[in-house]
Amino acid sequence: MAATTTSLGGGGDDRVLATAQQILKSLKAPKEDREDMLLIFSTFDNRLSGITDLINGDDSKSSEDEELDRFEAAEKIILDDSSTYTESSRQSTSLFDPPNDPVEYFLAVDEIIHWIEHFSISPPDHSTAKTDRIILDRAESAIQLAMSRLEDEFRHVLICNTIPPNAVSRCSTNRRSSLSFSSQDGGIDDNSGSFGEVSDAGSNRFHERGVSLGDDLFVDLVRPESILNLKDIIDRMVRSGYERECLQVYSSVRRDALIECLTILGVEKMSIEEVQKFEWKSLDEKMKHWVQAVKAVVGVLLSGEKRLCDSLFVAICKRSPEKLFRILDMYEALRDALPDLEEMVLDDLVITEAKGVLKGLGEAVKGTFAEFENCIRHETSRKPVITGDVHPLPRYVMNYLKLLVDYSDAMDSLLEISEEALYHFKNDLGGEVSQLEDLSPLGRQILLLMSELEHNLEEKSKLYEDIALQQVFLMNNLYYLMRKVKDSELKDVLREKWIRKRSVMVRQYSTGYIRVSWSKALSCLKDAGIGGSSNSASKMALKERFKNFNACFEEIYRVQTGWKVPDEQLREEMRIAISERVIPAYRSFVGRFSCQLEGRHSSKYIKYTEEDLGAYLLHLFEGSPTVLHHIRRKS
Repeated sequence: MAATTTSLGGGGDDRVLATAQQILKSLKAPKEDREDMLLIFSTFDNRLSGITDLINGDDSKSSEDEELDRFEAAEKIILDDSSTYTESSRQSTSLFDPPNDPVEYFLAVDEIIHWIEHFSISPPDHSTAKTDRIILDRAESAIQLAMSRLEDEFRHVLICNTIPPNAVSRCSTNRRSSLSFSSQDGGIDDNSGSFGEVSDAGSNRFHERGVSLGDDLFVDLVRPESILNLKDIIDRMVRSGYERECLQVYSSVRRDALIECLTILGVEKMSIEEVQKFEWKSLDEKMKHWVQAVKAVVGVLLSGEKRLCDSLFVAICKRSPEKLFRILDMYEALRDALPDLEEMVLDDLVITEAKGVLKGLGEAVKGTFAEFENCIRHETSRKPVITGDVHPLPRYVMNYLKLLVDYSDAMDSLLEISEEALYHFKNDLGGEVSQLEDLSPLGRQILLLMSELEHNLEEKSKLYEDIALQQVFLMNNLYYLMRKVKDSELKDVLREKWIRKRSVMVRQYSTGYIRVSWSKALSCLKDAGIGGSSNSASKMALKERFKNFNACFEEIYRVQTGWKVPDEQLREEMRIAISERVIPAYRSFVGRFSCQLEGRHSSKYIKYTEEDLGAYLLHLFEGSPTVLHHIRRKS
């Protein structure tokens, strides 16, 4: 078939290519299939002869496009699973049964969780709020479907892998045997005497030497091979904020298992009235069963339940940074109460338990604070704040640290900095390494954390192509950090030296912005190349200088009225600094050369008075891009 050409008028080619590009983006097929399909399109219109460029261009995606692709791929896995996982198939379809791939599903859930956590630290800014809100809504919908699926899966795996009560196993370091609590009449054999005794007949229900309740008894209540699967599910549910649902399922399944075991042991649920109706002989027999059941339950089953619960939940419990302050409240309360407790309670076991709880809370504090540090260290969002405003990350961090300093005493007693950590941060801290010696343990950790945060912000500044905007972004964020420290108790932690250094850095960023942003405009106001004569060549050069200055100024105005310096004092200082550089230079230049452009056309080149410039500079950094529509002409 011959290729045809259709005339679309001005811009027609661009629209054809744009349509092809849109088709390319919407195709979810592999690259090879897309190439075949798009090359077929090219036979219908020769303007698509360069379709290979579109294909290759799509492969050179930005990091944001790649992140969005990963999100959409993860979302598709969850949605596809949800559509096939119907109510009728819930009892037979498990993530861990072929042809399902649990690893793929868990990675998809992890990706969605990553997006939700990203938005919790860096909420959508006003410039991309609508798009980000849509993505966040999609992520929350996907995670709801995934959590519903994982809740059912958790129940299914837990039930299917629960070891029947009459086959509960026991193992020690070098041996393993079977415990059976049932007898022919559904109760416990009378001849057993006590739970640790072995009959003369050589019963195989205990190890050959017998056991007592004091032995180190280990009981598997669920099949060991299912533990990792259960942990994988619990981890995702906890990270997604579904702890309550997870615990409800676990409690329900394990309660039913315990009730079943009690039934096998011959323990019936009876009211006081029912007990009183029994004859003593019958009641005496039942009480024997109850005594043995209590021994079995307390000595074997409940201890096994504790070990199972600890193995699944203790190490996997989410250490959310927001929980730190409640943990610190509990730590301080128990720490302060412990001396009085030691005076009032004589039981060493109680005191030991209390100290153990206090130590556990202390470890939780350190672990949760470490998680907070990791959140800052690994916050790698690639979406810049387009106005150069303060990033959400430093707002989050500084509000967190302002609360943390209220717990300085507790944190100082718990935190310590290793030599390895000091070495790791030595290059980043530079001259501030020596400052560590003068700081409290909490102050040291905060100093290192602030160094991490500043490094993170420097990396984020590189997302801006405009170097001047890089300087504004860094200036805004560092000024924000400095003010937050200076206006809070953090100043007593980081000390005056830290504040002074950041003040110098803010001025350096401000100077860097002026140099990068205004050097071109100011170069138009130099005498070189103009001369003092009124010949035509000199006038042409002069006209060109004014035209170039006007163009530079108007472009700066158009772009930088859309930039934002949120702090009023800093914004005013920036405008003053710009005015002090620009207006005197403009006044001097106009004063020296305006006489060479006298006449009715002079306002075409000398478009602004110095008052105009001063007025327009007041509009910079407001966060609302503006074009100079109303220009005062020089009279």
